[in-house]
Amino acid sequence: MPADCLFCRVVAGEIPSTKLHEDELVVAIRDINPQAPTHILVLPVRHIASAADLTDSDGPLLGRLFSVAAELARAEGLDGGWRLVSNVGVDGGQSVDHLHVHLLGGRPMTWPPG
Repeated sequence: MPADCLFCRVVAGEIPSTKLHEDELVVAIRDINPQAPTHILVLPVRHIASAADLTDSDGPLLGRLFSVAAELARAEGLDGGWRLVSNVGVDGGQSVDHLHVHLLGGRPMTWPPG
């Protein structure tokens, strides 16, 4: 775990967060700066800098990230739809170098996203 990684510190419980899910692979927290009525971050426990660093061996982890996102969307009542976003790199809008997926819902999403 990089000592300066914000999300590694959240996973370790060093930084307070509103955890909605936690297991051996994945943690989900409410975003502190929500961009939609529902804005949840789903992140792996293991430090991976971004989606650009994923390999074929990460398939089970990605499956768990997506299944947790789907479980949370159902729990949040997002029956009308929702969006998953993973930003990669500075130009992609990634602000924390720890892989995470934004679960956004509770309002209509526009396209293009920005």
